[in-house]
Amino acid sequence: MITPEQVKELRGKTGAGIMDCKKALIETNGDMEKAIIALREKGLAKAAKKQSRSASEGIIESYIHGNGRIGVLVEVNCETDFVARNEEFRSFAKDIAMQVAASNPKYLSRDNVPSEVIEKEREILKAQAINEGKPEKIVEKIVDGRIEKYYEENCLLEQPFIKDTDKSVSQLIMEKIAIIGENITVSRFARFERGEVMKDNNPQD
Repeated sequence: MITPEQVKELRGKTGAGIMDCKKALIETNGDMEKAIIALREKGLAKAAKKQSRSASEGIIESYIHGNGRIGVLVEVNCETDFVARNEEFRSFAKDIAMQVAASNPKYLSRDNVPSEVIEKEREILKAQAINEGKPEKIVEKIVDGRIEKYYEENCLLEQPFIKDTDKSVSQLIMEKIAIIGENITVSRFARFERGEVMKDNNPQD
């Protein structure tokens, strides 16, 4: 028999709805870890639909690395204050702050990269391809591929997740939406490195 305490524990860990938690526990015979996995698997199909919903609650998470050498602030948003307080969400926010510290993204997403930066990068990459002796007819395709690599290296949402490089940060967010059942967004971040000049690489209002 599934107890209210088990449902409460699962909801506290995932932020999922009461009935979803109860059903997952019933299906997994009360196994908490299996119930979390079941909620993830069922939620992925619905996660994309939730991305259009407003996410105005959340937290600002901090992370200090290297004995105070690097510091990060990141704003992660969700739909309700209840989710903002749950273990799964707060752990996710910490992971994003650690990601910023470790991978040093320049931008939040590709939409935040100034067009002039991409144009300059394309010129450099095109010259490199030509200098490498690549056939002119495939140079543009090569440049396109290397621009995608630029986005992957420099945009937080497209970077490989440091704890599982088989998935991107965007894919991680989708998984968390599926588990928690609310829209989740990373709104902005700031990374400080001792002695470094600060740059603003976040979306502008």
